[in-house]
Amino acid sequence: VQLVESGGGSVQAGGSLRLACVASGRTYTIDYMAWFRQAPGKGVEWVSFIDSGGDTTSYAASLKGRFTISMDANTLYLQMNSLTPEDSAIYYCVVAPRYSTSCVEPLRTVWNYWGQGTQVTVS
Repeated sequence: VQLVESGGGSVQAGGSLRLACVASGRTYTIDYMAWFRQAPGKGVEWVSFIDSGGDTTSYAASLKGRFTISMDANTLYLQMNSLTPEDSAIYYCVVAPRYSTSCVEPLRTVWNYWGQGTQVTVS
């Protein structure tokens, strides 16, 4: 599976961005898709996940209400509103072949494919 993110960039505080991630290859193996992020000098943080049917979504508590995850065919989206400088990070698109109770952890044993990341800078 190949994952290519886009949509990152620089935005002022209070602004919005929409990230996209196109999956290709063996996409039939994907059961869950998610976004993680990593701010400078910090660890990788889970943002949100969605199941392949789009029926189940979950968000990090601190982000719920501002971020919305969605998908369309093989494209994953993350709509980010009311951005703050604390949202500045590299955002990674990841996929998993099955649900895991460790799905909020950035484990390669859970999320087996990762995109290259897209930079979001909020000033």
